[in-house]
Amino acid sequence: MMADLNKNSEENLLRLSLTLEGLTSEGANARSERLDEMTALEIAQLMNDEDKAVAMAVENVLGPVGQAIEAAKSALNAGGRIIYVGAGTSGRLGVLDASEIPPTFSAQSDLFHAIIAGGAPAIFQAQEGIEDDMDRGVNDIKEARVGNLDLVIGLAASGRTPYVLAALEYANSQGAMTVGISCNANSPLEEISQISIVPLVGSEILAGSTRLKSGTAQKMVLNMISTGAMVRSGKCYGNRMVDLNVTNEKLRARALNLVRELTMATKEQSLEALIAADWDVKVAILICETGSSAAQAVGLLESVGGHLRAALAKAS
Repeated sequence: MMADLNKNSEENLLRLSLTLEGLTSEGANARSERLDEMTALEIAQLMNDEDKAVAMAVENVLGPVGQAIEAAKSALNAGGRIIYVGAGTSGRLGVLDASEIPPTFSAQSDLFHAIIAGGAPAIFQAQEGIEDDMDRGVNDIKEARVGNLDLVIGLAASGRTPYVLAALEYANSQGAMTVGISCNANSPLEEISQISIVPLVGSEILAGSTRLKSGTAQKMVLNMISTGAMVRSGKCYGNRMVDLNVTNEKLRARALNLVRELTMATKEQSLEALIAADWDVKVAILICETGSSAAQAVGLLESVGGHLRAALAKAS
């Protein structure tokens, strides 16, 4: 292999090899040294034990996670977007989180946008070589028309993926707020991110396979940021998904139960209100609680930025 490389390529490869040796996520886990000799149950037990450390690692970075939630809420309230950028597993996690926001919170499909190195094909088939392409990282973020109202979240377990670093540097140059999520301390991603979230989960049971604990930690953090931003933006009432997108029979039944449970209305009255509200749960709740028309309920919600609790307080 080395014979096929020029001198510069050899030097870069050797330099990268030394860098990887120093990363916690690339190290060997002493507890899994005999992994290939373990039974199926022993493997499951070991993985479960190792995963218990992930929640603790995330607990240690809740401060910056809270900052990221507030930054995401501010971006959305200002008319901006949340944009995830990643490669490989990290990129797929961004795609997963972004795709689940519209049905969960009835949010516009462009509020959360995911960019993965290699585009849509990389979701289903690994295209790892593209993660080294810095120009591609810049071009992809440019195509998303990132601006100063947006929040860009870079995902890279190593904290040094060139594609992600280039994308975040460009986002910074455009005045966007940037967040970096990695699982190695003192990384380049940490240096260039305005908010840095670094859950240190330790070495993987399968050395270097960051789809395991590192991936779990990144998913947990993304859950917090996206859910927290939506909650802070008025997308729930108490702990109920009152802004769900009612698109099938199961969700219509769920909406009916929500209105009935959160008001004094009967199921028949709740159904009547939902039909009048065109299946908007928050509007239906206001109809039941205030006796207003659907149009009046919509206007009341708009006057308080869509927050149901504030609308009920204003109507009382």
